[in-house]
Amino acid sequence: MPRSFPLNPLKLSPARVDTLRSLALPLAGGLAVLLLLFAFVLVASEVIEGETHAIDMALLRAAKDFRDAHPLFAHVMRDLSGLGSTTVLTFFTVATAGYLLLVSARTHALVVVMASLSGALLVSLLKPAFGRLRPDVALADYTAYGLSFPSGHASMSAAVFLTLGVISASTRTRLAERLYILAIAAAAAVLVGLSRVALGVHWASDVLGGWALGTAWALGWSMVSFWLLRRR
Repeated sequence: MPRSFPLNPLKLSPARVDTLRSLALPLAGGLAVLLLLFAFVLVASEVIEGETHAIDMALLRAAKDFRDAHPLFAHVMRDLSGLGSTTVLTFFTVATAGYLLLVSARTHALVVVMASLSGALLVSLLKPAFGRLRPDVALADYTAYGLSFPSGHASMSAAVFLTLGVISASTRTRLAERLYILAIAAAAAVLVGLSRVALGVHWASDVLGGWALGTAWALGWSMVSFWLLRRR
């Protein structure tokens, strides 16, 4: 007969067990945020040192060759890239915040707006700080203006879509529903980032940095939302 192990080997009281469980999620979330920020710093340091240039160039040339051979591919990538535009993300943010206000979820609505606004401000400050130029227009599908690192589309689509996904998933009780919502949010952020490299308007390292920063931002603001709700 296999040996069975007690579920509570330390014989903790139910209250203590509940306390430990309530602390586990914030601690895990905080660790995840720190790891994502570390990943962003790591990518940024590699970019500054020029260590990513070879792989960045190889991916840009491969993307251009594929676009030239498959014109429809570029059209699809432009559509996906539009999901991360300021106009589309603003629409999703305002629409979601408005709905949350209608259902009296004011804390969630505030977090959605603050995550979007603060994320946009952060990216606007980081771009001139790094001062990285975009890829040569000869390798791009169209001319994109502004600085390159981190990718604004990748950063903001991750920050906005993942924040909306986490908050929306928290309102559902079934695990399958939560996982589906989170998967759709993550897929949207991933596709937007990939489209920027596929179109040649960003280096791949721009997108990697943007994903790490935006995901950390979304997770951090989601934790703020849950903390505020628990204090009410």
